[in-house]
Amino acid sequence: MDIREPLLNWYQYHHRDLKWRSTKDPYHIWISEIMLQQTRVEAVKGYYEHFVQEIPDIDALANISDEKLLKLWEGLGYYNRARNLKKAAIQIMESFDGKFPKDYEKVLSLPGIGEYTAGAICSICFELPVPAVDGNVLRVVTRLSECYDSIDDLKTKRLVRQQLLPVYEKGRCSELTQALMELGAVICVPKGKPRCKECPLGQLCEAHKNGTWSRLPVRKEKKKRKVEEKTVFILHDGNRYGIHKREGKGLLANLWEFYHVDGKMEANDAVAFISRQGFEPVRIEREIPYTHIFSHVEWRMIAYYIECRKQKDGLLWVEREAFNTIYALPTAFKVFLEKES
Repeated sequence: MDIREPLLNWYQYHHRDLKWRSTKDPYHIWISEIMLQQTRVEAVKGYYEHFVQEIPDIDALANISDEKLLKLWEGLGYYNRARNLKKAAIQIMESFDGKFPKDYEKVLSLPGIGEYTAGAICSICFELPVPAVDGNVLRVVTRLSECYDSIDDLKTKRLVRQQLLPVYEKGRCSELTQALMELGAVICVPKGKPRCKECPLGQLCEAHKNGTWSRLPVRKEKKKRKVEEKTVFILHDGNRYGIHKREGKGLLANLWEFYHVDGKMEANDAVAFISRQGFEPVRIEREIPYTHIFSHVEWRMIAYYIECRKQKDGLLWVEREAFNTIYALPTAFKVFLEKES
């Protein structure tokens, strides 16, 4: 399947102008690729620019405080991605003299870097013939070849990688990786009808010829999300709000959060509960329902904004403005500050 020339010609004239595409610095490509995992390009743009401005290189990343790192990552979700960035930076400083490794296997050995990210960095930055196979690329290739193997199976990803290898071995690896990603992002799209008439590979695509694009790619059926109910207490004494840090393992590990309990409470029960905990509530100012969806669980929350007379021990009481500069709240909880204003 000769996809090389039509794909590269299309990419030359139609690719989006993205900040990280103006460099082949492996640090910058690495940061952008980790941010783009499970996050839309439009959401990443601002985060990327701010992150590399605040943390300009590997040395700075290895030495940044966890608190500041998570604050810079706040809102992107999947916070282990940020933690693994720092772990990898430390490993690069200790094992590779502070220089990003140029060998695929060494890149793959870094925390938080899998086959796709290693392939993306090595092909884009170092022109190594290592295909980067993500969801976009899997969708493009399985439609091109009308392959009905599930893309959730590791063997399918390896098959696609093998199919692309001869294309990469002819060179221009950096452009190939970015062109395949771009084609999947803007033409052979994941939701809705693909823009086949604009596709440079339309005449080569079996799914287009046979009208089977809507059946591809094949994916395994996702497990139904677990639903959990939560009662959240936005406790404040004047302009000081009570927060505490989650446990060091599991969902949202080590992140700050508002006081909350499992289960749904009515307003009167919520005030009584907070009173029993010793917070001396004055009144409920408002209540706001909100549903937050994680990949595997759905939190159905009711939040009560409660003024208290006592800043009880067990919580950290911080000024409202500190949430803008110091303390990172995951979106599941930060949304209640945004709804307050």
